[in-house]
Parts: sequence; structure tokens; C-alpha cells
Amino acid sequence: MSEIKELKEKLFLNRKNGLSAASEETVNSAYQYAKGYKNFLDNAKTEREAAKTAISLAEQKGFVPFEIGKEYKAGDKVYFNNHGKTVAFAVIGKQTADNGINITAAHIDSPRLDLKPNPLYEDSELALFKTHYYGGLRKYQWTAVPLAIHGVFALKDGTVKEVSIGEKEDEPKFVINDLLPHLSAEQNKRTLSDGIKGEELNVLVGSRPFKADEGSELVKLNILNLLNQKYGISEDDFLSAELEMVPAHKACDIGFDGSLIGAYGQDDRVCAYPALTAILEVENPEKTALAILADKEEIGSTGNTGLESDFLRYVIGDIAKMQRVDATVALRNSKCLSADVNAGFDPTFPDVMDRRNASFLNYGVVVTKYTGARGKSGTSDASAEYVAYVRNMLDKAGIVWQTGELGKVDLGGGGTVAMFIANMGVDVIDLGVPVLSMHAPFETTSKFDVYMCYKAMYEFMK
Repeated sequence: MSEIKELKEKLFLNRKNGLSAASEETVNSAYQYAKGYKNFLDNAKTEREAAKTAISLAEQKGFVPFEIGKEYKAGDKVYFNNHGKTVAFAVIGKQTADNGINITAAHIDSPRLDLKPNPLYEDSELALFKTHYYGGLRKYQWTAVPLAIHGVFALKDGTVKEVSIGEKEDEPKFVINDLLPHLSAEQNKRTLSDGIKGEELNVLVGSRPFKADEGSELVKLNILNLLNQKYGISEDDFLSAELEMVPAHKACDIGFDGSLIGAYGQDDRVCAYPALTAILEVENPEKTALAILADKEEIGSTGNTGLESDFLRYVIGDIAKMQRVDATVALRNSKCLSADVNAGFDPTFPDVMDRRNASFLNYGVVVTKYTGARGKSGTSDASAEYVAYVRNMLDKAGIVWQTGELGKVDLGGGGTVAMFIANMGVDVIDLGVPVLSMHAPFETTSKFDVYMCYKAMYEFMK
């Protein structure tokens, strides 16, 4: 090796495509891991379903609900269920909580279309739902694709009726229609962001009128009659319902080589699943391991199921109280991986990225020191010492990783739950999977990157 080449090997930052150097065993493990992940995506299209599925998987691994007043010893596995939308899993460590807790935090809500409180109407003998979009999405992407409806009706007597229509082959789907190109001359003059307006995201749900000799709104009546027969509801029960329209397609492999995954909701279930599966494998950790899967990140982590609430603080407080140690000290000594995605570099749209500081598919899990927008507004900026700690951990474990920013400085940005956890005094940094078409009804990730995310989560919590 020449002197120059030797110096470059020693001194230059040298990130490579992880698949090009990975062993066949590692690649096979990544592909195998992706099967479970795709199954999770298909069964967890809403935050309620993700929490329910996660709890079911955890209970199979011996996790039990945490009981206040009960003593837990090292190695015990417990979970905290917050209103069925946020859930935290903990494996009690050999050291008490005041020595710190190793936390991974992901979110399980994704951009979608929520039904308005009074959604059902009839126009021109078609029945439709009015929607209110949830999170940052590009509205035009949600037209002319098959949709499914998920959620619950909560009735006045306390009964909760679960709803899922459109996922099975023999079930009807729903759709938001768009203008045909022959008649879209005026629509074409709109900006892309207004190509479809929020009040135009109306879901077609039926066209068959109730059989009657007279009367108005017979198509709406027929829909309500069908819903009454199936769920026992009337129109006013929509007022206490949480119903979401999501893409009806299944997760699938992408590419001739099957190296990629295409699915709805990968932001951020692509990090939630590795965090979950990692803690399910943790046994007798030195420090307590905690994985939290949270709601409401896409709208600012607000509400009692978002991470701006005190839920995480209470979880750590409950563990500390059980061990008779100070919860504040526990927080100050804790470390966290905020498990959230970053924007993968797309060669079709290179101008929005600083290529030297972008993340790439198949380059492994991406560490993001800060997110934010225009001057790091609305972010947690990890300290140099904590970045060094994470670097050392990943390298010692042989985990393929990279760094990245969320696009060029003045072009946008985004936020994660990291800043809310940092507000508690916890050292935190974002670590997750690069995604193409983020927030679209169909997003793309790399199987290799997802697997490296799992390995990083496990290494951190074990």
C-alpha cells in the first residue's frame, strides 16, 4: 500500500455500502428479520394496533403489566400501557435506576386521514366521508389509491367497537377520487401543495340507495344501516369515534433483488419494531432497559399519549420508587436513543441534500446529531461526548452506521421526540433508518438498514 493510500485509509472518513462488504450470513439474517417486520407493519397500521400488537408479542416473551407496590428484581420484564396508544417495556437491571436507565424511544403514529366528528354525507347519490389529515403529508398522494378504515367506535354505555375494513382480499376498499386529465385544466394551475385541498380529501364509501319508494339521502341511510347491523351504531356515535383512513396495501419487497421494503407507516414503525424486538431479547441487563413506543409525534408529541406529556417521567419514577431511589437522579444519569427516521438520499432529487451530510440506503443505521429547521430550531443537539459514546458502542459491536442531516440547511427540516426527552436531563441522540418517500402512503427502506437498527438497539439496551 502506498503512503498516500495508507494515510487516506487511516485519516479519511470512510463510509461504504454495507451490503457490499456484508457476509452472506448477515444479509440472510437481514432478509429473515424483514419478514417479521413486514408482518408487524400489516398488523399495526394505527397507533392503537401497533401498541396492541407490541403488547401481544411482549407477553409471549414473559412481559407482564407493571403493578405499583410490587417488588421487581433484576431480569424481571414489565410493561406500562398508556391509554392503549403508547406503551413502555422495561427489563429491570442489576443496578438500581439512580445509576441510569438505557432508553430507546420510537413513535408508532404515522401520517393518515382522520374522519371528522360528523363525517358521513350524501351528494349526487354518492355517500362520502369528510376527513381531516393528520401529520405532514402531501395531499395529492392520497387520491386514487385504495384505502382501508381502522379505529374504534366508543359508545355511551362504555362499549368499544373495533373497526377494520379493507385489509382482507374479500373486503371492500375505499377511495378519494381525483379529476381526470381531460378536465383538469384549472386544477393544473394550482401549486403542487394545493393540487388537492384538504376539504377535497373526501372518501367515497358507497352508492347503493336503501330500498324505499320515497325519501332523501337513501344512500347515506343504507350506509348507516349497514354500520348499525355490523357495529350497532347510529350517526351520533361518530362523535365519539376514532376512525382513520390508511392505505389498504400490504408491505412487500421492492426491487429485483428484494433488498428493499415498501409499505405504509414506516415512519416511524421502522424504528419502533427494532426497538421492540431488541428489548424482547434483552436478558438481565446491567442497567434497566426501557423501550417506549409513543403516540402523537407527527403532530408535535402533544396530549397524554405523546412524549411531551409526563408519561415517560412517571414510568421512570415508578421504577425508581419501587427501588427506593431518586427518580430525578435516575433521569440525569440515563441515556437515550431517540429512534426516528431520516431522509434517505434520492438521486432523482439530489438538490435538497448536502451529499456529504446525507444518509444513504444500505449504509446502515443513521445517527442524527440534530434535526430541527433553519438554524436548528426545535431540536435537541447531542453533545460531543454523547456522540463519542454512541460511536464507540456501534464500532465495538461491528454495527454498520452512518451520519446524516435532514436536508440542506435552509430548505426545511423536521423534529423528533429527542427534544422532549432531553428536557428531562437525559443524554439523547437520534438513531434510525433512512427512508425514501417519507410521509407518503408508500415508503421505501432497506432491509439491511432495518436490521442494523435492531442490532444497535439491542447493543444499547442489553
